[in-house]
Amino acid sequence: MRIVRRIGDSPRMRGSLTNETCPDIFELADGNFAVIGTESTAALDGELPPDAARADYERIVVITRETLIRAKRDIPDA
Repeated sequence: MRIVRRIGDSPRMRGSLTNETCPDIFELADGNFAVIGTESTAALDGELPPDAARADYERIVVITRETLIRAKRDIPDA
């Protein structure tokens, strides 16, 4: 598994003064995406809609709205 590029602006460009522990999105060499966010599985697991499921090895993470909006321009359409 290898990170190819950041999707969106760096944490520093989004206003982080320390550039540490900030949400981030990365494209991987295999075309998948990796997300750094706040682990919120316990808080949100019971809120999933009936047609959504999470495997035991999966976690729900939260990223800020700004992180995703700034990444939009870099997310491929297909």
